[in-house]
Amino acid sequence: MITGTPLRGSVFNESLVFAGQLLTKWRRAPVVPIQSVLFPTFLLITYYLLVGKSVLNITGTDSLYGLVPTCAIAGAFSGALAAGLAMSLERDSGLLSQLWALPVHRASALIGRMLAEAIRTLASTAVILIVGIGLGLRFHGNVVSLLLFLLVPVLVVIVFSLMVIAVAVRAKDGTVLIWLALPAITAVFASSGSPPIESLPSWMWPLLRFQPMEPIVDSMRILSQGGFPASQLLIGLAWTTLGIVVISPLAIRGYRVAAESGGVQG
Repeated sequence: MITGTPLRGSVFNESLVFAGQLLTKWRRAPVVPIQSVLFPTFLLITYYLLVGKSVLNITGTDSLYGLVPTCAIAGAFSGALAAGLAMSLERDSGLLSQLWALPVHRASALIGRMLAEAIRTLASTAVILIVGIGLGLRFHGNVVSLLLFLLVPVLVVIVFSLMVIAVAVRAKDGTVLIWLALPAITAVFASSGSPPIESLPSWMWPLLRFQPMEPIVDSMRILSQGGFPASQLLIGLAWTTLGIVVISPLAIRGYRVAAESGGVQG
């Protein structure tokens, strides 16, 4: 006798469904893609055309190898911020509560959001790299280096997205998210991407070298130049792992409470 199949599917399959729905939403209302692709692409082209030759004359190195990683991560952060602002509206409209009430695993909606962020970031990083190649960048690494180059921003944006979620489900408006994005994007540009740290005052070097975005941007730069930045990758992995461990509980708890109550959480 057949007793029937379980009502619930696997967490992975349900997460894929949520990720697909979110990607479809972003395609129909492309605020997030615009922030994650058009904004950093415009920034990359403008910055390179304005100061690229000056940086080359001063430092002797092509700034594209630092600018492309910098703009890729800045775009990933900008897209995550736009998604976070939309999430605040979903909370206020009761959509989070409706999703929470569905007969699915509790974690699937949040995991699906992370998957969508990862896919979006992977695609936007590839686009920005192609634009950089069009401007003159030559990717000297092998296939493994290319995969690592594309995956580094994905890992970073997951941490930042969790941070955005932890804030978005608690904030009454988007102002707090803006204040969150400012130091994050500033840290990206205050790295080895542009301008080179050596061209800045020496008293700033320790502050810039030991901030989280420095090894991450530097690792992408070295990968594009054909090297293998083992130490930078390990340090970047340590920073992101620490971020996930610290921020994940805050994001999960905030999301759960906001979904169950349908309101702003203090």
